[in-house]
Amino acid sequence: MPRTTDGDGTPVPQRLLAAATRLFAERGYDRTSVQEIVEAAGVTKGALYHYFGSKDDLLHEVYARVLRLQQERLDHFADADEPIEKRLRGAAADVVVTTIENLDDASIFFRSMHHLGPEKNKQVRAERRRYHERFRALVEEGQREGVFSTATPADLVVDYHFGSVHHLSTWYRPDGPLSPQEVADHLADLLLRALRP
Repeated sequence: MPRTTDGDGTPVPQRLLAAATRLFAERGYDRTSVQEIVEAAGVTKGALYHYFGSKDDLLHEVYARVLRLQQERLDHFADADEPIEKRLRGAAADVVVTTIENLDDASIFFRSMHHLGPEKNKQVRAERRRYHERFRALVEEGQREGVFSTATPADLVVDYHFGSVHHLSTWYRPDGPLSPQEVADHLADLLLRALRP
């Protein structure tokens, strides 16, 4: 099957994901049919099932693509030859910016995760756990080195930060007073202040 249709030349998987993301955000996952997705993407059901086994697979990929991006970026910050405080701050701010840049994807996922089948749900939880463990390892590294306070357990520090990240879709507005980077800087600074010895 060709990678594009006679539309704008965008590869079919990206067209399907863009249509699904828009429709899931507008109508909700459970109120969006496969037929509506393929019509919005300008492809056939056969094309959808060629690239994605089900609507469930589309929902999973909406979130997985953001998580893959965030994991790659976190790995970059974690592996950098920089002081731990700079690496953690960069990672903490970056996850805020990438979440805001993909706010529809994140909000769809948190509203609709319960629709995933058991295997996809397990897979997503494992991917998120891997991300959170890598982030926690940065906190723990700083605590071992005496750069960060050990008064608060690293797990709680991570939960605190990601609680803020996961709630961005409930209040952040692109036309609001703060840019994505400003929100990211504020939240990263809050995290570092909480870790000061």
